[in-house]
Amino acid sequence: MKKKDREKYKVMFSNPNWDFETLQAADEVTDWVGKEYFHLDTYPNQIEIVTSEQMLDAYALIGLPTTYPHWKFGKDFVLNQGNYRKGRMGLSYEMVINSNPCISYNMENNTTCMMVLVIAHACQGHNAFFKNNYLFKEWTSAESILDYMVFARDFVLKCEDEFGWEEVEAVLDACHALMEFGVDKYKKPSKLSPAKEEARLRRLAKAKTENYNELLRTLPEGLKKRKRILEKKGKFPVEPEENILYFVEKNAPKLPVWKRELIRIVRKVAQYYYPQGMTKVMNEGFATFMHYHIINKLFEKGLLDDGFMLEFIKSHSGVIYQPAYNSPYFSGLNPYTLGFNIFMDIKRICQEPTEEDKKWFPNLIGKDWLVEVHYAMENFRDDSFIAQYLSPKVIRDMRLFTILDDEDEEHYEITSIHNERGYRKIRESLSKQYDRSYRVPNIQVEAVDTHKTSKLTLIHKIQNDRLLDEDEAEETIRHLRYLWEFPVELHSRNRAGIDEDFYEC
Repeated sequence: MKKKDREKYKVMFSNPNWDFETLQAADEVTDWVGKEYFHLDTYPNQIEIVTSEQMLDAYALIGLPTTYPHWKFGKDFVLNQGNYRKGRMGLSYEMVINSNPCISYNMENNTTCMMVLVIAHACQGHNAFFKNNYLFKEWTSAESILDYMVFARDFVLKCEDEFGWEEVEAVLDACHALMEFGVDKYKKPSKLSPAKEEARLRRLAKAKTENYNELLRTLPEGLKKRKRILEKKGKFPVEPEENILYFVEKNAPKLPVWKRELIRIVRKVAQYYYPQGMTKVMNEGFATFMHYHIINKLFEKGLLDDGFMLEFIKSHSGVIYQPAYNSPYFSGLNPYTLGFNIFMDIKRICQEPTEEDKKWFPNLIGKDWLVEVHYAMENFRDDSFIAQYLSPKVIRDMRLFTILDDEDEEHYEITSIHNERGYRKIRESLSKQYDRSYRVPNIQVEAVDTHKTSKLTLIHKIQNDRLLDEDEAEETIRHLRYLWEFPVELHSRNRAGIDEDFYEC
């Protein structure tokens, strides 16, 4: 870069009041540094400058610029708006969504420094993560999500006109209650295509919609093979089904075509957000790691002055601030801090390993730190990332330990401290906390009474002695009964095969 260009950018970025020329320059230089020095592969960027009200809109719609209408979005908007105006919450400086082009919302009241920071954070860090992490590559359709949400909105509005908004909202309410159980965890989902969805709807419109009492007679035409298996083995489903919404969509005896399509829409949205819940620490950590290095590289190249860097250091420190465990402000581990510290530690181990590092991470010693950071970013999710890369040094620096909360004991017990055995236990325990299977109950469709009542039986496999919340379980079963339209039973079963709880509707 020529000296006159460096001086031009330096003057431009030193002014706290930005204009659109400044934003364009920030996008250009961060993109140049990201690709030239850190080998970032990103989608094209679309930067949206929004007001606080528009950011609240983005909060309510979870970042998507277009989605189907539902009362929940309005409720979230009003709640967040009230909290924001009363000073109970602040708004993020940016929000970015996984799409192609990658859309980033930036607050209009950001200073120039903050604009450059969030462009580096979102348009380079998050963008590269969305495009290259294996979960997003295999399980989402960044190219078609925006068009698909337009299709979903139009379909829901059409259903409201034809069947009434009360009925449509009742179906969406039930689907939203079951969203956690509407994703494929092991089977790669089909790619979204609005054109294919429209063609499929035209085919479904020709299907018969009469109601029957017998489950097998109402199976869609495409399930004849499953019917033959059922007749042969006498059990349906042959194997337990974890994707409850998918099972209901395909097999509910009396569900009309339009309700099946609404279930499918909610399933697709749940699938789209599935990787984000699995990679919160990695995604935010990598984006923070990249904005830190990009900004420092810009300063090194003479594009930023000392005043800019002082403001940057203050903002960056706030992002990765982690209150102590005994602080009144402690609310859990900051994912930005944890992810950033682990990525920085990977770089340190590659460049300046200690004897402890050589024992714990022999595969990183002497390697190119940028290659290893990219490898970690692309091939892991939060639980496996922590299990693989959380080092004793990070554990010490963040003062991590494990406790045993025994309901029969009066006090907590510290079970792991900073020694060889403790480090491994802490890493294992923290990894488990970010494992989705540990956080979301394991509930499966076990059987359907195909001969008499069409009763749906579900099994909750109890893990770590954690029972379901009674009120939430009953409410969820009620929603499932609404979709299935026949009796539903839920059994909470321990490892010994004994039912400890039972719910029915």
